[in-house]
Amino acid sequence: MKFAQSARPLIPLVLAAAAACCPTGPAAPPPSPTPPPTTTPTAEPPPAVVKPGPPLARRDDVSEAIHGTVVHDPYRWLEDGKSEETTQWLAQLDGYTRKHLVELPNRDALTARFTELSYIESVSAPNRRGERYFFSRRHKDKEKTVWYWRQGKEGEPTVLLDPNTMSNDGSVSLKGVWPSYDGRWVAYKLSANNADEATMYVMDVKSRNVSDIDTIAGTKYASASWDPRGTGFYYVRLPVDDSIPTAERPGHAEIYFHRLGTKSSRDKLIHEKTGDSKTFLDVELSRDGNYLFVYKFYGWAKNDVFFKDLRKHKDWQPLAVGLDAKFYVTAWKDRFYVHTNHQTPRWRLMRAAPKRPQMSKWIEIVPQRDQAVLNGVGIVGNHLALRYLDKASSRLEIAMLDGSPVRTIALPGIGSVTGPRGNPEDDSAYYAFSSFTTPTTIYETSIKTGDSKTYFELDVPVDPKPYSVEQVWVESRDGTKVSMFIVARKTLRMDGSTPFLLTGYGGFDINLTPSFRAPRFAWLEQGGGLAIPNLRGGGEYGERWHQEGMLEHKQNVFDDFIAAADFLITEGYTKPERLGIYGASNGGLLVGAAMVQRPDLFGAVVCAVPLLDMVRYHQFGSGKTWIGEYGSAEDPKLFKALYAYSPYHHVKEQTDYPAMLMLTADSDDRVDPMHARKFTAAIRHGTNNARNMLLRMETKAGHGGGDMVKKAVARRVDMYSFLFDELGMNE
Repeated sequence: MKFAQSARPLIPLVLAAAAACCPTGPAAPPPSPTPPPTTTPTAEPPPAVVKPGPPLARRDDVSEAIHGTVVHDPYRWLEDGKSEETTQWLAQLDGYTRKHLVELPNRDALTARFTELSYIESVSAPNRRGERYFFSRRHKDKEKTVWYWRQGKEGEPTVLLDPNTMSNDGSVSLKGVWPSYDGRWVAYKLSANNADEATMYVMDVKSRNVSDIDTIAGTKYASASWDPRGTGFYYVRLPVDDSIPTAERPGHAEIYFHRLGTKSSRDKLIHEKTGDSKTFLDVELSRDGNYLFVYKFYGWAKNDVFFKDLRKHKDWQPLAVGLDAKFYVTAWKDRFYVHTNHQTPRWRLMRAAPKRPQMSKWIEIVPQRDQAVLNGVGIVGNHLALRYLDKASSRLEIAMLDGSPVRTIALPGIGSVTGPRGNPEDDSAYYAFSSFTTPTTIYETSIKTGDSKTYFELDVPVDPKPYSVEQVWVESRDGTKVSMFIVARKTLRMDGSTPFLLTGYGGFDINLTPSFRAPRFAWLEQGGGLAIPNLRGGGEYGERWHQEGMLEHKQNVFDDFIAAADFLITEGYTKPERLGIYGASNGGLLVGAAMVQRPDLFGAVVCAVPLLDMVRYHQFGSGKTWIGEYGSAEDPKLFKALYAYSPYHHVKEQTDYPAMLMLTADSDDRVDPMHARKFTAAIRHGTNNARNMLLRMETKAGHGGGDMVKKAVARRVDMYSFLFDELGMNE
């Protein structure tokens, strides 16, 4: 069973490990929509002041007029990740960073603790397909997650896919697994270095034979939507053509049907490309194989839905088209269940008949609530499974197919739920619960009776009893109230002495809710506190909350984050020299903006795989698919908003910026590493503290980092040893 709102046009800007990838160098940007820049390169790097560490990056006199504004770009040469000068500069700075980090105190103890907290056993909920059950398992003694299947619910587990054995150096990553409904076949994707770029393969489950012919390249954003008989699947394919710039490829995505035993070159075209790289396509076949749905996404705020009755071979019919809203559809027993925020920002559930698909004929079966957000809908056990967010924490309810309430599933406390997972025809379903201090537990429940029992309980070497969780409300710059979770020792002294780590995201309708992350305890055990605000741009309080943090309103997100920092300081939780901030991807943009807008508030910044040049971001990586969220500098109005907050363009000379650790990855094909390079060069030039402006480049890693546990341990040790040192925790 697939929760309807989980459908997304592209992988959003989130670090995969947090939430959250083929190794290609940055593509040449497409022709600029503005007049060509004027460039006067300097012959020698002439830093006015000699600063410790590697030489400062060369500054060029590059500028261009955009909508009447002169925009300076002295480090544009660092956009070319393949040039010898760029690679040499990067190697020097990475080497300096690693030498600095390895000399920090307490690294052995940190390494030991992160190893304990990272190498732990866990399993996923099972997924029944035919008589076989599929699940994944993390082993304490393996670097990567292994997939298994068993015959029957109690059968012996058999290895299906083990990425630990697929390459000698761990560079091959498993990016998705989709069993056919009869359990005979499994489609899966592999990538190099955990990059997004991937190739899809098909395996016979029983024999483990991988088909030579059923190999599909260009499946960067694909999943396999199988037909009920297991003869093939629908998927989205990108062209594998180096003549098409990376940023333009999404506009060339097409939907195909792949029939097993045939070459992908013979796959049937189902839906042609849009030709617009700001949009993206997705496809899903109904469980009974009768209805095929095509989604056309315009960023993360709206989408169109078309469908076709495959029994009648009619043309595509519009279900929801041309509206400023989002729609996700689950088909069951000749009814469409439409989860939407159309005219209801906190979402509702509608039911439609395929023979009368006009919106005027839809019936509302689960109305919008006054406070809680309906953020997930599924059908399992011939019932509706409804997942709500209430004050940024989860509630789970079961209802009849007409929306009539059946029961609320009792949860252990305030936390986050994923699932329930199950088949529409099965009574058994599985859901997972966790909180900041409660390790993830998977429960098996009966939809019919409501009985639940523990299926799997995560065993982690931590003691959560000394810590408390509170939710506070912070007033942002414009008066908006923003909720924030605070995790700290129960003995916390409100005298400003506690080191705090403030982290956020604020974008793409992504929710930050209470969830368990074992590595956090290495920070908490050393006396640190953790603060996580629910910034605008997320979806914790509905679509209006999301829209108030996107496009021309993006500054609201940074204001919310800065207000959260001010609150922690004013209320005595911490003080600026003891406050660190961390963000990744869109969250990297967040902390980069906060760093340049209010450098006085923070003692240390960890900025990971970020966007930081918001004037040119759309010309690199997957940037054009995010124009619906950020806007584009090609639009005069949105250029003004983007340029006003773009962190790279607001680094000032001779400023006391807080210490920074920039984390980037060589195979990040989602957010181009040029952002990290250009911003680090600018901040090292502008700061009075270049010694502590560091850049760490992870090799053989994508946007989510390397997917081996040992790489995650090494990254965490570097990050937290940096924070401990800069925030005075080693004194």
